[in-house]
Amino acid sequence: MPRTVLIVDDERDTNDILASFVRSRGFEPIQLYAGGQVKAAVAEHKPALILLDIMLPGYDGFALCDSLKRDRETNLIPIVMVTALESSQHRAAGVRVGANGYLSKPFTPTQLYEAMDKALAWHEEHQKRGTHGEINFDIRSELTYLQQANDMLADLFAHTPLTDRQIKDLKQAVMEMGGNAIEWGHRKNADLVLRITYRIDPNCITLIIKDQGPGFNPGNLPHAASDEDPIGHIDLRNELGIREGGFGIMLARGLVDDFWYNTPGNEVTLIKRLDAPVDKPSS
Repeated sequence: MPRTVLIVDDERDTNDILASFVRSRGFEPIQLYAGGQVKAAVAEHKPALILLDIMLPGYDGFALCDSLKRDRETNLIPIVMVTALESSQHRAAGVRVGANGYLSKPFTPTQLYEAMDKALAWHEEHQKRGTHGEINFDIRSELTYLQQANDMLADLFAHTPLTDRQIKDLKQAVMEMGGNAIEWGHRKNADLVLRITYRIDPNCITLIIKDQGPGFNPGNLPHAASDEDPIGHIDLRNELGIREGGFGIMLARGLVDDFWYNTPGNEVTLIKRLDAPVDKPSS
């Protein structure tokens, strides 16, 4: 039985063209023309991929994508946005709501197939890893956007076995490490994108915060607090004219079960283990 691709586009000509391309790749197209039909169709057909228009009658494709990606039952379904909106701001908005691809109209068959293949490969990778779900948040380097992403993460945490105390710990760790990335990695350049990756595995929650800065050596931070000497850095910060603080890394490390930086030092991984395993959604 062929796998299905959900096509959501109110322009019938475009919908039919997409359906013919999808069919040529061996998939069965399920054609929808309104956003209100999507949730029921996803539940019925369990699509391998969704091709989603943004400007739908009575529906915002961004909001629909965000809703699907924030639901643990559907967040591993790859979504490619196919739209006439082609500005960089619209593309960034697609990334922020978790879209796996963004295809501007008009497009060529090759461009569509490349977007489909990339999105399906993403899904295949996570199936092999056994991950129950992953969501990426790409945000501007401003604390307001970091707080908004953190609030959305808290909504997702509520659907896991994490306790209220653990959720509070993770939220604080994200703010500390995200704030560090904005201040030190991006030097408060709001136009640089900060990526937060959220993964649900059977026995843990993983958060990865990555900035676009040059990185640093986390083992050589004389202006930051350390477990061995929590206040020794304060005098140095005063001498350098750096604001009060420097406790973020030490604090975040104590709020999670595992904590490490990548080799360049521009990506930090935070892991909180679960007392009970997460049930894998039915496929």
